[in-house]
Amino acid sequence: MGCFFSKKSKRKSPEKEERAPTTTSAETASTGNAVPLGNNSEEAPKQYSWDKREKVDPKDYMLTGLKDVTVGRLPGKLNGQQFVIQECENCNIYVFDHSATITIDDCVNCRIVLGPVKGSVFFRDCKDIKCVVACQQFRTRDCKKMEVFLCCATQPIIESSTGMKFGCFQYYYPELAFHFKDAGLSIFNNNWSNIHDFTPVSGETNWSLMPEDSPVLDFVPAPDPESDFKSVRVSADPARSIVPLTKGGRRKDSEESCLFVFFAGEYTTANARKLIDEVTAKGFVLVQTKEVSMRPEDVKRVFQSDADDLTEWITKGPVIALEMNGDGVVEACRNIASEVFSGTKLFVSDNKNTSSRDVDNFFNFADMQMGL
Repeated sequence: MGCFFSKKSKRKSPEKEERAPTTTSAETASTGNAVPLGNNSEEAPKQYSWDKREKVDPKDYMLTGLKDVTVGRLPGKLNGQQFVIQECENCNIYVFDHSATITIDDCVNCRIVLGPVKGSVFFRDCKDIKCVVACQQFRTRDCKKMEVFLCCATQPIIESSTGMKFGCFQYYYPELAFHFKDAGLSIFNNNWSNIHDFTPVSGETNWSLMPEDSPVLDFVPAPDPESDFKSVRVSADPARSIVPLTKGGRRKDSEESCLFVFFAGEYTTANARKLIDEVTAKGFVLVQTKEVSMRPEDVKRVFQSDADDLTEWITKGPVIALEMNGDGVVEACRNIASEVFSGTKLFVSDNKNTSSRDVDNFFNFADMQMGL
């Protein structure tokens, strides 16, 4: 269906002449009636697997030329298909479903929510856009004045774009966790603040990070109660966000950080969320998170003297690592590990003198693994 979703050409093609279909026939000697050449036996036509597929209307996967309306797609309407948004003005657009790729072209003054996208989200020639986006790849080209609350598994890229502002993804609707899973995205792999400017200008800054306390709903409001999306229970409370709120590339408040790693198990994700709640309740800050697979040689390089005790734990699946920051955070994390997660397979920095090395070793490894 790629041809249906490419960027609309502004060139006009000449009209094609309508041609009447031609058939080949033969006259029977006895009746003079025309019959098709070939075998005239009454056989049922063959059915192929593609004949049984549900017919897809490209219009169901496009929003084009809209103005001053609230539109989008409810959960279950896209189911992993690609989607196109183009030439919309002053619209509220909600895509509450997972998709393959999404392109947004020539839109102005729109508020947009995009559920998890397995591949890329590409904004082109857009202006004055406020959006919430979760995707594998994020890119803009020839855009101006965008404010993006982002969850991106890879390094976001801007090209020939100015006035770009980024914040950490903070959003919830009931199906969102399942949509992340369907899109193959981890809630712990979010490089929202690690922006690469493909076309930097000397002496100018094309992008910046938004204030930490920026309320998402002030930028992208919840669906209007009178709209078709009123049934979707939306929240932008950071405590309810599917993706953990991280400090990202902003300057750390303290020189003391702690590495906390959960090894794969039945409740790994739940344990990581529990740790975040416990640590942030004590006033510490979550800086970054990663979910990656490790090999025995990786364990030795990252954990060094502790590697022998940890190597067998990586065979069950990916690890989830978190960097917590704040004065006294190492001691606090060690206390939480013993009191809350006793018996759980984990690693926590031993003391504040070596904790920064622990953090650097792990996240440098993770960035290399993910090609960042």
